[in-house]
Amino acid sequence: MMESVGVYRFCGCTAKNRMKCDSRWEMTASETAPTSAYSSPARSLGDTGITPLSPSHIVNDADPNVSEQQTFLVVVAIDFGTTSSGYAYSFTKEPECIHVMRRWEGGDPGVSNQKTPTTILLTPERKFHSFGYAARDFYHDLDPNEAKQWLYLEKFKMKLHTTGDLTMDTDLTAANGKKVKALEIFAYALQYFKEQALKELSDQAGSEFENSDVRWVITVPAIWKQPAKQFMRQAAYQAGLASPENSEQLIIALEPEAASIYCRKLRLHQMTDLSSKAAVNGYSSSDTVGAGFAQAKEHTRRNRQSRTFLVENVIGEIWSELEEGDKYVVVDSGGGTVDLTVHQIRLPEGHLKELYKATGGPYGSLGVDYEFEKLLCKIFGEDFIEQFKIKRPAAWVDLMIAFESRKRAAAPDRTNPLNITLPFSFIDYYKKFRGHSVEHALRKSNVDFVKWSSQGMLRMSPDAMNALFKPTIDSIIEHLRDLFQKPEVSTVKFLFLVGGFAEAPLLQQAVQAAFGDKCRVIIPQDVGLTILKGAVLFGLDPAVIKVRRSPLTYGVGVLNRYVEGKHPPEKLLVKDGTRWCTDVFDKFISADQSVALGELVKRSYTPAKPSQLVIIINIYSSELDDVSFITDPGVKKCGTLRLDLTGASSTNVPARREIQTLMQFGDTEIKATAVDIATSKSVKVGIDFLNY
Repeated sequence: MMESVGVYRFCGCTAKNRMKCDSRWEMTASETAPTSAYSSPARSLGDTGITPLSPSHIVNDADPNVSEQQTFLVVVAIDFGTTSSGYAYSFTKEPECIHVMRRWEGGDPGVSNQKTPTTILLTPERKFHSFGYAARDFYHDLDPNEAKQWLYLEKFKMKLHTTGDLTMDTDLTAANGKKVKALEIFAYALQYFKEQALKELSDQAGSEFENSDVRWVITVPAIWKQPAKQFMRQAAYQAGLASPENSEQLIIALEPEAASIYCRKLRLHQMTDLSSKAAVNGYSSSDTVGAGFAQAKEHTRRNRQSRTFLVENVIGEIWSELEEGDKYVVVDSGGGTVDLTVHQIRLPEGHLKELYKATGGPYGSLGVDYEFEKLLCKIFGEDFIEQFKIKRPAAWVDLMIAFESRKRAAAPDRTNPLNITLPFSFIDYYKKFRGHSVEHALRKSNVDFVKWSSQGMLRMSPDAMNALFKPTIDSIIEHLRDLFQKPEVSTVKFLFLVGGFAEAPLLQQAVQAAFGDKCRVIIPQDVGLTILKGAVLFGLDPAVIKVRRSPLTYGVGVLNRYVEGKHPPEKLLVKDGTRWCTDVFDKFISADQSVALGELVKRSYTPAKPSQLVIIINIYSSELDDVSFITDPGVKKCGTLRLDLTGASSTNVPARREIQTLMQFGDTEIKATAVDIATSKSVKVGIDFLNY
């Protein structure tokens, strides 16, 4: 098949009256013979008007235009979670050893402090003060009036998922109600982890460890869209982990993928099989879910002192039952989101293939916190809770910490009540606000399953606590049921339950009850560190996921030759006697299309004149596969492709200059490279999903 070559020329057309043409470029293409070119005036939503280019998908794992891979001494992965975060590392010469960060100072009773809370504190002057337990404890100890001046932020990662129009200027709201730039906060947090990791590496090496020796990996949910991934990369650049000039130093890892990579290394003693009829890992089917997992956690806790985890240099024992082509699901249930991915194993190397595009939603453990807040509003009034959060922000944080520890004690078979301590300032402020006591409010609220304890605590029945979990767990189960209906997910052998929320016995029981008859439900030990350890493995071998699925349909707006009866009359544009159909969607890749790592989509563009230095092309996306025009419902502009020709210019520029662009959709981020065919020089390419 002959590939048509797109030619960008300056747009000199006059658009129809209904729409102003503010396009900067137009593209023409040879459609029948290489020698014939047609003028293709642009007219569509201020976008370029370009004729369709024949997509050229080529597999090319060793692109000659990409410089040789930089070698690093160590891989450091940062699991930037909604509720807790941490880092782990492995030296490239010892890939079988994963070292988890030093133990954090602080912590809460009954809560593992292998990771630290994702909390950050800025001074009243908006300078970074502290992160994690240190931030939380310092904020707690501040005088209430002084605390109002400090900026304390927690659980802010969800903002990147919930903000539809994310930009570099997106704001976050601190506990005191003040606004602060999200990019600044994410950069501060990543800089903190960078400094902690480099200090630990330097201490271990006995000499200063340079940032240039480190390959960084940052985890993000698989359901995040491109703007959120780009935002995280920009924050990492601002924090000094890498730079746009050395972008390969930073890899974005998808959380359920990282978990999947680690799970395939599991040995039998490193997991709990909830579906086992016989004794596995020392637990028989008569053990309750919670009891079995508690034993696993105790086993892990005893082995935690070394902080070094050995992984198999081949696939682990769990795969001994798998055959080529077998499938499994990874359910990453974290603080903010639940991410589902379906993988197929390729033996003997253990490479992975994604079978269905990542799905999920905001069904993390934060949902339980929101239900608790709704319960407090029901008892004490929404107006009071809102005022209390603003007037006593540190005390509100204390209350949620107290709830967190009791939340972790919830279990299906629990019979005794759970006591949640109310801060003194809550009791005091409520009396001033309402004129009567907290105890009085509880009596009048008609909430029978929450009582007042004379020790200053809310006493919740187990059923009341379980009810707080129900909406979130129901959403997870419903989402999983939808996934299991897909043909690609039939005959799944394993379901791996990972992430911090996977520690909840209530969630474990619900997943086992709903899907235990369809597949084996497996929980890795130290389940909260599964993603972190998998992210290190991904940094050591980013090519382990060989095939992914595109979450969206991507393409550009083009002009096509008008065909009577096929194209809508309102799309007709006549220019110099040639009939064109405008707004045609030229598809790069379809939603849920299988795309191999290294597979490239090729397009060729030609500047309007030799002196032209920049070409800008708008990119469109849709969740639908069947897209005909960029004006179709559900199609929206999502970014720009920018070709900077300044570096590729030379004195002998031919009159017709071809810039070949290669786009890669099979990685965790969309990437592009370009080359000037005449000079063989690289062209600087930028794909921007944030500032377009």
